Amino acid sequence: MANPYGALFKAPGSAAFSAAGFVARMPLSMTGIGIITMLSQMRGQYGLAGAVSATFTLSMALCGPQISRVVDRRGQSRVLLPAAGLSVIAMGVLLLCARYDAPVWTLFISAVLAGTMPNMAAMVRARWTHVHRGSDRLHTAYSLESVVDELTFVVGPAVALSTALFPEAGPLVAVVLLALGVLMLVPQKRTEPPVLQPTDDGAPNVSALRGGPLVVLALTLVAGGTIVGTVDVVSVAFAEEQGSPAAAGIVLSVYAIGSAGAGLVFGALRLTVPLPRLLLLSTAGTALTTLPLLLVGGIATLSAAVFFSGLFFAPTMIVVMGLVERTVPPAALTEGMTWAITGLSVGVALGASVSGGMVDRFGPSGGFAVAIAAGGATVLLALTAQGPLNRSLRASAVERPADEGRAKSVL
Repeated sequence: MANPYGALFKAPGSAAFSAAGFVARMPLSMTGIGIITMLSQMRGQYGLAGAVSATFTLSMALCGPQISRVVDRRGQSRVLLPAAGLSVIAMGVLLLCARYDAPVWTLFISAVLAGTMPNMAAMVRARWTHVHRGSDRLHTAYSLESVVDELTFVVGPAVALSTALFPEAGPLVAVVLLALGVLMLVPQKRTEPPVLQPTDDGAPNVSALRGGPLVVLALTLVAGGTIVGTVDVVSVAFAEEQGSPAAAGIVLSVYAIGSAGAGLVFGALRLTVPLPRLLLLSTAGTALTTLPLLLVGGIATLSAAVFFSGLFFAPTMIVVMGLVERTVPPAALTEGMTWAITGLSVGVALGASVSGGMVDRFGPSGGFAVAIAAGGATVLLALTAQGPLNRSLRASAVERPADEGRAKSVL
């Protein structure tokens, strides 16, 4: 049987933009933890470090979709350089302010401006969509991207440069990777998605969130991301409680392996089940696989539990991205994908925050309860989305006659 992933890269320029995107998205996983590590070492205040990092994350969550909306209007090559340039400069100012003991408010202002970091995962997905639009290979491309996302979150935080070299090393490397990745991607004009005009007879270019089920899809990833953030925090707390702090890294790696492996297998399948039903099935699996967390008694059983929990994460992400591609107008695709990925990032931050408080009060079992509640929320959201998704897919089949055959296979 032919390798579906090898077939992806037969498209001219696909390997080049995929490699550039991998480099450019590494800062997404490195910067937040890098800021915390840097400021906690230099200022000795974990509260301040966490607040500055949270400010950066919130700014990126707010700015990312707006930057992507401008990308949809003007193109990647015209927007990515100034947006990334502002982020790089602001992060440099943040490092200088931390080094030279500048007033605290300068740290927060710099963090806000650094949040203009473009969502490079959405940019790469938009290129895959342009290259393989209307083809079954697009499902495989989204699957590959979910695995790449997993790799960045495993490899990025593992680069403990701030403790091994000097406090600013982690954020500094993140900034360099962002600049390098964007400079690699922007000149690749062949695969850059063209700027499309809205189809609404002169209607203004409104946000992708207006109309359609995108809000529910983004909220589904918020709930899914909450599970990921909870697993991160509770794994560390549980490993410390068991007297093996280093084992937390093993647990998190097992979770990532389960998710990435499931994503690769899922991407090789030829789907015949409607996407809305797949969303319901994948979220139900996500909810059910959080229940074994209540039975955890040691590092081995925790590793097994998070492995099975991870099996449904990547497929859910893949299905959501497929639905975004089918339900968001092509002229707003990058913004739509950015909202979905932003939902995931917000969920990870929310899960880490809420589960951290629950662990402080009730121990690791309190954190596990957060994951179970989030799993239930994903199912409820998927149920809520069934009607809007099916209506939107039917409308999409009418509005995109070029994709009619593929749309019918989904419906």
